[in-house]
Amino acid sequence: MEDVTQFLIRHGGLVLFAVVFAEQVGLPIPAVPVLLAAGALAGAGKMNVAWAILLGFVACLIGDLIWYYLGRYRGRQVLGLLCRISLEPDSCVRRTEDFFIRHGMRSLIFAKFIPGLSTVTPALAGLFDVNIGRFFLYNGLGALLWTVAFVMPGYLFSNQLERVAAHAARFGSSAVVLVAALLALYVMYKYIHRRRLLRELRIARISVDELKQMMDAGCDLVIVDLRQRLDVEADPYTIPGAIRMAVEELEQRHHEIPRDRDVILFCACPNEVTAARMALLLKRNGITRVRPLAGGVEGWRARNFPVDQLLLST
Repeated sequence: MEDVTQFLIRHGGLVLFAVVFAEQVGLPIPAVPVLLAAGALAGAGKMNVAWAILLGFVACLIGDLIWYYLGRYRGRQVLGLLCRISLEPDSCVRRTEDFFIRHGMRSLIFAKFIPGLSTVTPALAGLFDVNIGRFFLYNGLGALLWTVAFVMPGYLFSNQLERVAAHAARFGSSAVVLVAALLALYVMYKYIHRRRLLRELRIARISVDELKQMMDAGCDLVIVDLRQRLDVEADPYTIPGAIRMAVEELEQRHHEIPRDRDVILFCACPNEVTAARMALLLKRNGITRVRPLAGGVEGWRARNFPVDQLLLST
């Protein structure tokens, strides 16, 4: 344990930068304990507090800029990647878009403090062409507040944290093993939860080719576009004949969906998670002929099938 302490004292700045950067690019490594530890080292006179804040701020900003530019130039593919590696497969895009709609640019400040949104929000800002100057202003403020919010408590309560560290030192390397085991258990729990959710939502999909064949055959279909307004603004095209109905609307108006037709749902989520959730909801309410569309409108367009342009009201 003493060796670990000495390592942190000698290389605390490097560890702080690396861990904050790793968390911001999406790795399941919690940065808050390291920020607190850096503040405690500063309080004990073994690190400059302004340097600790600067390192955390810069690491955070660099990670966010990477996702901002990936979102700007790679678009939906990047959000799809984030959702596939996320331990919260349903919430990452949908929750972030809801948050972005409610709070606008301020979401870049607040998202840092909400697990699951911090990594996705910069990519979303890039996707919707937020000006780089405004991104720097709001996201930079959020990064600074987030860093200060966890470095300063460590600095102010360094004596108390030092006593905790001294108690932990009595356990030697066992304390490090315990912390690592708790982190591993947390990641394992979230992974198992993710797998269970995806298994529950493994409802039969319909392919874009099957849907096109049904439409060409004149089948009486109800196609529901579940995408959020921001998704539609970024990609204002939909499958011909589809009706737009947000998830919240569908939850409240499912009784308006005909029970005697095939109902096809599509969303912007990788794995069609939201569409699968809504399909299960409709099935529980007596609509049995309902399936999510594999690939959504992107899969439809990839086959060069016709699309309708959407005119959004202001």
